[in-house]
Amino acid sequence: MNADDLGWTAGVNRGIAEAHRNGIVTSASLMANGAEFADGAELARNTAGLGVGVHLNLSDGGPITAREAVPSLLNNAGEFDGGPDALLLKIATRGLAMREVETEWEAQIAKVRAAGIEPTHLDGHKHVHMLPGLFEIALRLAKRHGIGAIRVSHEASNLRSALSAGELRASVVLKQGVQARGLKLLARDAREQADRAGISTADHFCGIAQTGELTKEGVTRLLRSLPEGTTELMCHPGYADEALRKSATRLQESREKEVEILTDTNIRNLVASQGIRLIDYGFVGSAV
Repeated sequence: MNADDLGWTAGVNRGIAEAHRNGIVTSASLMANGAEFADGAELARNTAGLGVGVHLNLSDGGPITAREAVPSLLNNAGEFDGGPDALLLKIATRGLAMREVETEWEAQIAKVRAAGIEPTHLDGHKHVHMLPGLFEIALRLAKRHGIGAIRVSHEASNLRSALSAGELRASVVLKQGVQARGLKLLARDAREQADRAGISTADHFCGIAQTGELTKEGVTRLLRSLPEGTTELMCHPGYADEALRKSATRLQESREKEVEILTDTNIRNLVASQGIRLIDYGFVGSAV
């Protein structure tokens, strides 16, 4: 159960902490360039049992590296500009300098480690690490820093179907489901690449199609239908504080709803009754 966006705002940090301490979240991904990175890092250091990875970012906020060193990653305001679609276009037109991506991601990982955190894994904000050429960079950095695991954002269709229970906006889920299928096509051999590099992955992954649309009914169905092996459910718990409302993310009230779902007593009891072992990526990485 990995909560993305640790370090974005104090409210997001507080929601992730709540979902871990009183719920089923076991892992989080820390944004090195988040406005509340210091608060998120302190939470990570002082929260026993919470595995923390690096949420590699090229889409929101400013770089860790000096702006003049990574111009192809930035807009005219000196900030990251655009999600995966814009980045994919830059890659296709050779407008994205891969050496600058590696420089920036190296700095993001170094900042997390300098804060006293040994990352359990790498993943990508908006899954940018899955784009052509970028997954190879992420693997190289994982090896360089002794990080044992990486997220492969290949959403299993049966798990996506299970998560689709409850009241949700079908158009949003459909659009995000298409994006999930696109990620599979862009990096279809990602697990094999990771295996060759000696970097572990979860056996299964889900949560893209239901980003911002998670329901208690869907989580219940998912927990009742988990396949053998390790499964990562990506989630986005948090509290919609003023800083979050002023930010570009569309995930606002949905984060608070996820805190409720992930700390729900019935959900916690179901995990126990199903014999599900809650782990973080540290356990996945140690399997290499």
